[in-house]
Amino acid sequence: MADNFVDWSKTTKSRDYRGTGSFATFMIVGPVCFFLGILFASFPYDYPLLWTTDPVDAAYLDQLETHLRFIHQSPPLIARLLNIMCGVGFLGFLLKLFRPSEANVLFDGASLVLYTIGVGVYIANIVKGMRTVSAGIWHDPSFDGVIHDGPLTGQVVLGREESLKVLSASNTILALILVGVLVLQAGQWYAERKEADENEEMERRALVERKDGKKKQ
Repeated sequence: MADNFVDWSKTTKSRDYRGTGSFATFMIVGPVCFFLGILFASFPYDYPLLWTTDPVDAAYLDQLETHLRFIHQSPPLIARLLNIMCGVGFLGFLLKLFRPSEANVLFDGASLVLYTIGVGVYIANIVKGMRTVSAGIWHDPSFDGVIHDGPLTGQVVLGREESLKVLSASNTILALILVGVLVLQAGQWYAERKEADENEEMERRALVERKDGKKKQ
């Protein structure tokens, strides 16, 4: 199965090798940097919740709620653009992993795993947290910390400050995952550069040996 999936004869010199200089890599790095920019813009809001020991003022939580509600209730075009950017990243991975070389499997395969985990964190934690903020359940007088969806199922909803901390922590986790994707792509570039230097050195030595052989003749 692995032999059918991986093209073991493909190297960095192959014409159909899709390495870090290919457009598919741009389709991966572009969306990753785009999402990292969004997360960086949210960092000033996340910093007081995660990276300081000072007590959080209730007015700040109100401001953060307003900010998150504004983002979540933005026009549908914004959500569609985010989905398109996410899909562009997956398309880039599919292009690089079509008849992949060993390097593609190692670097791009691991990057795809991280990218998929990041999408899971976004859907399961961040989107769900924003929905909770938009619903405003913490301001409901009957809120007791538990919401039951049915007779046998239910979910525990934390208090406002704890839920916002979880959302901020999810942003940090997602940022680290996306940085991991960039590190793997940079590692692939370094491996290609190192292999190119080694091939150049081998060709230079072979040329020198041929010249020495002709002189001896």
